[in-house]
Amino acid sequence: MSRVYIGLGSNLGNKINNLEKALIELKEIVKTEKVSSLYESEPWGYKQQDNFYNVVVEADTNLTPQELLHSLKEIELKLGRQEESVRWGPRVIDLDILLYGRKIIDLPGLKIPHSEIKNRVFVLLPLLELNPELTDPLSRKKFSEIAASIKDNVRIKKIAFFNKEKWNWNENI
Repeated sequence: MSRVYIGLGSNLGNKINNLEKALIELKEIVKTEKVSSLYESEPWGYKQQDNFYNVVVEADTNLTPQELLHSLKEIELKLGRQEESVRWGPRVIDLDILLYGRKIIDLPGLKIPHSEIKNRVFVLLPLLELNPELTDPLSRKKFSEIAASIKDNVRIKKIAFFNKEKWNWNENI
């Protein structure tokens, strides 16, 4: 089994429902260990769109990185993801492999660690909530140090805690 971290995001429709459906689908392909709190963030890259809801999942898998990527793409399609007309544009659901153990992979369509992980506070905060000791396999720096050095002006806030028994978020923060 390999420990993986998967980022989930949504900014179209019922965002919480989209993420909950994705979590249910993920349970079919990985052994979910932890789910971060739910974060709301301003859009990154393309600004003319609704805010995103983001979460990170820590899980174990027997799938290869390529098999996991394929399964995540199938979940996105099943939940209504359409091809974007704008890079980093609006989407019903987005699933990204952030980390796959300590592996470093650089293939067309698959970069692990995720190529933008070091630039995105909305990924780093939930990731560090799950495991504050994580380090970047490429630079060997702690992600907490990387997060502290980001000069990103995207606002992000925690809006709900995950309730693993009910498999949803408790919005009473």
